[in-house]
Amino acid sequence: MPALLPAELAWYVTGRFYQAEPDGRVADYGYFLHLPFLDVPLFLGKRGETTAHFTFAAKPFQAHGVDNGALRLGVDPVGEFSLYLQRRPEGSFDDPASFAVGECIATFRRASLVVGTTVTAPDGTTAAALVGTNVFSALLVESTPFDFAGGRHDVAEHLGRGVTQFGTAAGAPVQPAPQGFTLVVPFTGSAIALGR
Repeated sequence: MPALLPAELAWYVTGRFYQAEPDGRVADYGYFLHLPFLDVPLFLGKRGETTAHFTFAAKPFQAHGVDNGALRLGVDPVGEFSLYLQRRPEGSFDDPASFAVGECIATFRRASLVVGTTVTAPDGTTAAALVGTNVFSALLVESTPFDFAGGRHDVAEHLGRGVTQFGTAAGAPVQPAPQGFTLVVPFTGSAIALGR
């Protein structure tokens, strides 16, 4: 399959942001609902994190915040995340490190700061019914061809230079958070290809 055109849909993901204790560093982990590989099974059975063949994991980073009235802005530094092929899926949101298992097939670096926006309730608390949003571009820094489902694939051949992703996060955290984490927030993202 040829490379995607600029602004053509590249992927859908879902995952969770995890804030670790005691240092407060943040990382996101999850799996892909769509990738541009034709005729490649993304799941071993029913869709979910425990059956996903393609997962992602970010390198933890220190996030900072800015408040502006009812808007809470999360400012994330430039950082990296990687895509993994799990031939035997074993991802679990109870163990975020499980999404970084398998073969690393690509690594991306965010091209600039990421600003995420969360709408807060009048009393300053994050309202359960409200959501957060973010957008970022990430450049492909490494891609490793891989054989899977009877074909040879390469993320670089499909996505070109990288992606721009638009994300939506829940206003309410997941309770309880797994041991070692103070906050866990689910999110979804859709990305478009940057092209050549």
